[in-house]
Amino acid sequence: MKLHELSPAPGSKKTRNRVGRGIGSGNGKTAGRGHKGQNSRSGGGVRTGFEGGQMPIYRRLPKRGFNNVFRKIYAEVNIETLNRFEDGAVVDPVALVEVGILKNVRDGIRILGKGELTKKLTVRANGFTKSAEEKIKAAGGQVEVI
Repeated sequence: MKLHELSPAPGSKKTRNRVGRGIGSGNGKTAGRGHKGQNSRSGGGVRTGFEGGQMPIYRRLPKRGFNNVFRKIYAEVNIETLNRFEDGAVVDPVALVEVGILKNVRDGIRILGKGELTKKLTVRANGFTKSAEEKIKAAGGQVEVI
């Protein structure tokens, strides 16, 4: 098989319907929009969430609590996942992304104490739980808060 011999699977590519292209196309004149009315006009239609003038659901439902727009969302990493690194390695946000443990660092990294650590590592993160800190030090590693 060569590159020029490749073609899409039959039925997977469908040509789009070109509306408003004459009476013979079966979709001429009103172009499938019907006669008159809001949706027949260009730019017609209603905005998202509009319910025909009825009080929309996002206004009918009660709002509760407080949403802090300044909150920090930390990426959480369990201590057992750090065993992927070699002895003496420096574990920081960049290293965690390179290895594939994290995809997004968000507002920082917090190390949690689930599991056991068998390697001696220097861990740099924005926060540690007490148990995580103890386990890193027990394994002979170092804890550094960024």
